[in-house]
Amino acid sequence: MAIIPKILTFVISRETKDYMKRNLLLTAFSALLLGAAALPAAASECPGFLPPNDLKIPVNSVHAKGILEAQFNEVLNNIDRIYRPIIAAQGGTLKINRLWTDATVNASASQSGKTYILNMYGGLARHELITMDGFALVVCHELGHHIGGAPKGGWASIEGQADYYANLKCLRKVFADPGTIAFTHKASDNEVARKNCEAAFTGAQDREICVRAAMAGESVSYLFKALRKETVTPAFDTPDTSVVTTMMTAHPPTQCRMDTYLQGSICQQPVSAAVSSSNPAAGTCTRSASFPGGYRPLCWYKPANPAELLPPGLKTPDFDLENPATFTGPALSVLGGEVAW
Repeated sequence: MAIIPKILTFVISRETKDYMKRNLLLTAFSALLLGAAALPAAASECPGFLPPNDLKIPVNSVHAKGILEAQFNEVLNNIDRIYRPIIAAQGGTLKINRLWTDATVNASASQSGKTYILNMYGGLARHELITMDGFALVVCHELGHHIGGAPKGGWASIEGQADYYANLKCLRKVFADPGTIAFTHKASDNEVARKNCEAAFTGAQDREICVRAAMAGESVSYLFKALRKETVTPAFDTPDTSVVTTMMTAHPPTQCRMDTYLQGSICQQPVSAAVSSSNPAAGTCTRSASFPGGYRPLCWYKPANPAELLPPGLKTPDFDLENPATFTGPALSVLGGEVAW
């Protein structure tokens, strides 16, 4: 055991680019020093909201053009107020680590026992493409890892599902709250988003929340493009038409994630319809439940039950449930050819 304090001192003093890994190492070494029984279970962490990157935006950087510290805290205060009792009702405790001074351009979720942890870094909030609404989407995505339902990988909802949950449930609840009306956001002048939202909802408030959530998705999708150094700009009218053969558990491509935000926004399932940790269809939009849209994009999602893709009562020999890319004949006609959705 004599070597442990030396290792711990090295880990503490070493300047590392990966703050999240360092924190987990500190927890493990502390457990060895103090006795595991005296500490809560070490946190289990999801990958970050963004793919791994070395971008840093310190406080007072010339590149700090996103939201201010007061706005950062305002977003977190409102979401904490809304979701703390919801998580408590599920037997958990919400803990938001407000890491404003940390230059990391990312965010993450972790669990330690029944403590649901969100690690929100100031570097991401300071990025020029982030609005308060966009930052709220990031927070909702991290919440989605905890309570976003199936499909899951271990304790956490997978990346695509966390994206879907962010717009399907979380942002709709957050943006319906009067405390979030003054959040900064992108102009809601995207014609494609507005037409989709007007087709999905009849109420003025529902339509505006839908557009606002979709535009938050557009803002963070532009961030993905920038960090990945991509040349193609994602757009709501150029959906990803690829169809996965197995569930994608890692971050979907940029256009695919943007599609997911739009589909979550236009899904007509009530916010009150609970998702399930075992049944991906519960509380979501599927063709088999007669919803006209709002389906998880097939560029990352492979249904555990392929019948989710079938409209009620449709049975046809030319409909290959295991391979949506080969839809033909009457089945394709009924689905309008929208295999991307």
